[in-house]
Amino acid sequence: MATDIAQLIRNLAAFYDFGGKIVLSIGAGNGQMIEYARTAARVIALDNSAEALEQLRRRLAGTGMEDKFTLLGGDFLASRQRADVAAFEFSLHEMPDPAAAIAHARGLAGEVLVMDHWPGSDWAFYVAEELKVARSWEALAAARPRATRSHEAAQAFRDFEELRLKVLPQGETALRRIEPFQGRQGFAISMTYGFALL
Repeated sequence: MATDIAQLIRNLAAFYDFGGKIVLSIGAGNGQMIEYARTAARVIALDNSAEALEQLRRRLAGTGMEDKFTLLGGDFLASRQRADVAAFEFSLHEMPDPAAAIAHARGLAGEVLVMDHWPGSDWAFYVAEELKVARSWEALAAARPRATRSHEAAQAFRDFEELRLKVLPQGETALRRIEPFQGRQGFAISMTYGFALL
């Protein structure tokens, strides 16, 4: 993986205690972050991508947490799943209306936790998500979080082809933006991310 997920999980654990809680994981993705769930009581993993949920299912195999997770496909804004904490896993910026998503999450859980790219992150620029990221943090600021924290990380790549394959789903703008990395090997792109608690 291009990012040090273990460090991200350590930073997350220092920011928020999942101990004994029921977690609604929004945009559970491919399960790279499942280790945070070791102390949780239960995790309802929601994603609108069947492929991502299948990756999560495979990643859970052999972890001892298989029975702790319930995997659900569907649109978060249509969800009525209740939990102690609704956690956006690098997904708030993907919501069409981040403010509406935050309001819906607050209606489902006593706490809302956001893990996402930070405004101004180089990585968010290269993958052409900087405007979506800025919009999501504007919505978060308006929701008045109790706490926020940012962290520096990096996306590391063996070569340009690895970067190109990772960025390919992001579209033509992202592919154009990474052109300066052509021919390079063993490089990294700065990625700032952050947490917010409502």
